[in-house]
This record gives sequence, structure tokens and C-alpha cells, in this order.
Amino acid sequence: MANAVTDIPAAPSESAIAHFEAEFAFETDCWDTHAALAQDEPGFVLLDVRSPDSFASGHVPGAVNLPHGKIIASRLAQWPADTLFVTYCAGPHCNGAARGALRIARLGRPVKIMAGGVTGWLDEGFALTPAQSSEEM
Repeated sequence: MANAVTDIPAAPSESAIAHFEAEFAFETDCWDTHAALAQDEPGFVLLDVRSPDSFASGHVPGAVNLPHGKIIASRLAQWPADTLFVTYCAGPHCNGAARGALRIARLGRPVKIMAGGVTGWLDEGFALTPAQSSEEM
């Protein structure tokens, strides 16, 4: 029986492998981010690219607030050129993480998106923390 799922055949395994392996170069998930942040040195800077008000209402612990529209070279200059940035926004319904990641990539910096954003973080059962002045840029 034909339907929207089966009308177009699945990609060959080789293509599927290349596609799904490439996804990991562009994004991480909330669980892996949480586990990395529990280490002394997670190996990345987590950027909350939402507005300062959204950040203040609750954000991922350890995140730095840098709204995606304010990502410029001088704001990233405090970190070494090879610093990995991980961006997140409100959730899968928001494209702010992608906007921030694009700006960072255009500056020649390594970047990934934390898939799920705040919504995914909360869905995993992780808590948010209120803003502290030392976490804001």
C-alpha cells in the first residue's frame, strides 16, 4: 500500500551512513551536553543565543548569554580561535541556534548546535538556572 512514507524509497545504506555520520559534526544533544558539562573541562563554550530576558528566566547551567544577532568577532575574541561553541535556543520550534551557529561559522570558528534547546533540556529532566551577572556577555 502506497503512502507518503513509502512513496519515496529510503536512501541506499552508503548514503544513509554518510548523512547520519555528518549530522554529528553539526549537532549534539542535551544528554551529551549535560554529561560533558559535568566534567572539569567540557571542551566547548555553551552559548544561549536567546534574548537576555529569556536567559534570565532560566538557562542551562554554565551557559553564556550571547544573542545570535550580537555574535561578532570581537565578542568571541576572549576565547582561542579553536574553541568549539555549542549554541542553543528555546527548542526545536526556534531557529535561533542555527542563526547563531551560522554567524559563528562565518567567523571561521568551530560550532555545533545543541538539538532540542531548552525544551529538550527540560524533557531530559535537567534543571535550568536563573541568570547571574557573571554569565552574561
